[in-house]
Amino acid sequence: MLDANGWKAIEQTVGEHSSPHVLARHIAETVQQLFLTLSRAEQVAAANHILESISTLDGAKQWVHLIADGPRQLTAIAEQQAPGVYSVRPATPLSETALITNSPEDPNLGFELRAELATADRVDLLCAFVKWHGLRVLEDSLAAARDRGVPIRVITTTYIGATERRALDRLVQEFNAEVKVNYEIRSTRLHAKAWLFRRNSGYDTAYVGSSNLSKTALLDGLEWNVRLSSVATPAVLKKFEATFDSYWSEPAFETYDPTRDGSRLQEALLLAGGKQHGDTHAISLSGLEVRPYPHQQDMLERLRIERDLHGRHRNLLVAATGTGKTVMAALDYRALRKQHAGHPLSLLFVAHRQEILKQSLRTYQDVLVDANFGELLVGGDVPQDWTHVFASVQSLNARSLERFAPDHFDVVVIDEFHHGVARTYRQIIDHFKPMELLGLTATPERADGRNVQDEFFEGHIAAEMRLWEALENDLLSPFHYFGIADNTDLEGLTWKKGAYDTGELSQLYTGNHARARLIVKAVQEKVTDPGSMRALGFCVSVAHAHFMADYFRQAGLNAKALDGTTPAPERAQALADLKDGRLQIIFSVDLLNEGLDIPDVDTLLLLRPTSSATIFLQQLGRGLRRTPDKAVLTVLDFIGQHRKEFRFEDQFRALTNFTRNRLVEHIEHDFPQLPSGCQIILDRKSKERILDNIKTQINVNVRQLTQEVAAYAEPRLGAYLNESQRELKELYRANNSWTRLLRRANLLTDAAPEGEEQLLKRVSAFLHVDDPQRVDAYSRMLADDAPAYDTLDAAGRAYARMLFFSLWPDGGGFSSYPAGFESLSPQKAFRSELRQVLAYNLERTDHYPIPLLGDHSGIPLTVHASYSREEILPALGQADVGGSLPANFREGVKWCEGLKTDALLITLEKDDKDFSPQTRYKDYAMSPERFHWESQNQISEASPTGQRYQHHKQRGTHVLLFVRRYKKTDIGGPQPWMLLGPAEYESHEGSKPMGIVWRLKHALPADVWTYSALAAG
Repeated sequence: MLDANGWKAIEQTVGEHSSPHVLARHIAETVQQLFLTLSRAEQVAAANHILESISTLDGAKQWVHLIADGPRQLTAIAEQQAPGVYSVRPATPLSETALITNSPEDPNLGFELRAELATADRVDLLCAFVKWHGLRVLEDSLAAARDRGVPIRVITTTYIGATERRALDRLVQEFNAEVKVNYEIRSTRLHAKAWLFRRNSGYDTAYVGSSNLSKTALLDGLEWNVRLSSVATPAVLKKFEATFDSYWSEPAFETYDPTRDGSRLQEALLLAGGKQHGDTHAISLSGLEVRPYPHQQDMLERLRIERDLHGRHRNLLVAATGTGKTVMAALDYRALRKQHAGHPLSLLFVAHRQEILKQSLRTYQDVLVDANFGELLVGGDVPQDWTHVFASVQSLNARSLERFAPDHFDVVVIDEFHHGVARTYRQIIDHFKPMELLGLTATPERADGRNVQDEFFEGHIAAEMRLWEALENDLLSPFHYFGIADNTDLEGLTWKKGAYDTGELSQLYTGNHARARLIVKAVQEKVTDPGSMRALGFCVSVAHAHFMADYFRQAGLNAKALDGTTPAPERAQALADLKDGRLQIIFSVDLLNEGLDIPDVDTLLLLRPTSSATIFLQQLGRGLRRTPDKAVLTVLDFIGQHRKEFRFEDQFRALTNFTRNRLVEHIEHDFPQLPSGCQIILDRKSKERILDNIKTQINVNVRQLTQEVAAYAEPRLGAYLNESQRELKELYRANNSWTRLLRRANLLTDAAPEGEEQLLKRVSAFLHVDDPQRVDAYSRMLADDAPAYDTLDAAGRAYARMLFFSLWPDGGGFSSYPAGFESLSPQKAFRSELRQVLAYNLERTDHYPIPLLGDHSGIPLTVHASYSREEILPALGQADVGGSLPANFREGVKWCEGLKTDALLITLEKDDKDFSPQTRYKDYAMSPERFHWESQNQISEASPTGQRYQHHKQRGTHVLLFVRRYKKTDIGGPQPWMLLGPAEYESHEGSKPMGIVWRLKHALPADVWTYSALAAG
């Protein structure tokens, strides 16, 4: 609001001047600066106050009129521009909100939509289904909008077969609408019903509620819809527009062309409506390019990194059943064929059942768009060409293997690879020496304790499914996870190699009637109908499993225990009984094998503690298969009093994708943000235990770490981390370091040279460095025989400057780069530690590095690698010893004159003090190739900077986008930015600030797309 001095200045100006022209000029000059800080309502009040003052002057009353209370559209002017358009007006003014219920006293929604269409300049509709009679209600208004050239976009689905093909055909053919359809028939994530009407005047409106495009919904149904406006609810409309655009960009929503897609749509609608039974695979894949879901793309990228960066050509993919492992294998094969163009790669795909082989063959045919690809070797089928063979394990016996040279197949894919230790599988694996071996499994851990990754893959899993991505893509059943406290005291049990002693755990649980009683009670309280549930209980031992089965039978539930000694017929009967509902629960010691993969499982009891995220996800995977009758997977986890070494955070981070600090915040606030349909509910005591446990891990102090390092007596950083199962960044909280821990533990006895302490504080600034070229360049400069700065080539000097400022952001007081690097010579322990950190990072590279080309080819930055401010600025020539220093840079944009490049540094999720409902809709990914960015507030579209953004291609300048999710890392330092790469201007809206859409040259990595999109999937 204006303060007293502001009003006094205005009144003084009014009183001193009588000439209207002079008066107007002085008022404008006085008020201009004051108005910049006011809201619209305050500006109206201020203007009226001025006008009232003016009206007291002689002769002024006849030309002074007060400003109306709220903004109003000047319809007289608008009607001159578009005669007849405003003959129908919405009952609700464009600037207001309303609840429309189709009651007699309300205008019906159909009337309001017709009136809205009459004045709209752009229209977006989001609804689960579209009906012919609903379209008929709006046909005249839609035709008028078409005649005015109004763009109309519609997103809909084949949900329950309710959409009518002829309605969509008419939208496209008669009303020139762009229509996108989600053909997914297992489920639909789209239940929204909403209209957005955009107007060039700025008076945008929207309707959000229960009404699809049907006659009942628009006229006489008991439907509730809220009318919103850009005047009353601007943040909501901004979110609507941004989220709609993100849906529009999703590959799952496919452009509908009646001529091309009509029969496909009709088939999908019949199938979704239950009127036709057939192969859903044909609808989702046939005739289309198969595209990976984000979680699949992410796994394929990590598989490529294992091969190309680390030289590993025997790799294991771990993903829950139902998440498309075979599709990933086929996409991987397609990529390998492209990579080895001119060499037709031969393929062997091995599985244990005929139906799996047939389905897998079909998947490869669809992915390769080749109906003739592949031959079966199973049952009576025998290949002719023997080039692309889909074979059963049984058909590849010792005798048949003799016909193949070890290198006969370039690529060998083995499904259900957890069988690899079995003799029949082992002889196949041992016989073939392919260029690439790929194992697929949901369960790498075996009952006998032998992990297939240790047995065949040197302990490596190339890629594991990230659960939250599959949930976001609606590939898995949503879950309701209940953390239930039990009173079992585990603190006295032996802890070794990251787990409790199994024998001691078994003794504690077996015969524990109090705990068993609590478990039965929880089932009765949390499961809708225990008598009809299909449950699995994971136990710690055979004795524990049989005890639990006995207890449940006494409680009136049909239960059975299975283990490795259970005869095959008895096991098969138990699984059939569970599937048919005659058995309510099977207790098992381990994950067993795919024989326990019963899609109908709807309840899991986690009766043994595990801090292994891999085991936890495998257990969940047993119940996450989607089925038509499964609404949700119920997970009951029983949480005792654990040792401080036990780690809850790994399993919860696997569930949620939260960083450690944000995980604590979400636990404290009862998990407000989870994938659609999922819930995590912790009772009071389990919540306290989990929070205490995670906070203890966060706050682990130097003394505790020192004791642990001394106990392991392992001077190599990587070996210690593997043994202790700690994360690298845990060692660097609060300026700690590996060298300091070694010295405290008496594992490093050399005297610390002067300056070591300050350098060790900078090691945490390198925890993100994981691309090969930078790791190699930095490591060379840290070696005992490091080259002199002046002897390096241009690229080497550029990397050296990045390393220099990462060590000394303020220049370190050095007069030259050589002086700085010469000072590192006596810092042997520091240099060793930093090289170990870099090597450890490189082993865990998340993203495939892409070089910058063209005018940027000399810049030492790699697309999809992450960089600190201290690296970005010298890399772009914006920092130098004795000149501009990274420590002094605080902006989010930088114009680099020498490179003719704008560097845009974007932070997606603002800190609490920066957050408002609008901030999330300023900077976000609209698709993997398009990014929406909001400029600084002072940048107008006509300003030199705004013009440069819009016309950079014509002017020969460039734009580089950098993005980070948060400002701070888990250990408190600034989070680095990922280089998204070159971007081209596509469009913009607004001015001061400008909302610009950039088109990226390189698609976003899958994990970045997931967290930077408003509605990724």
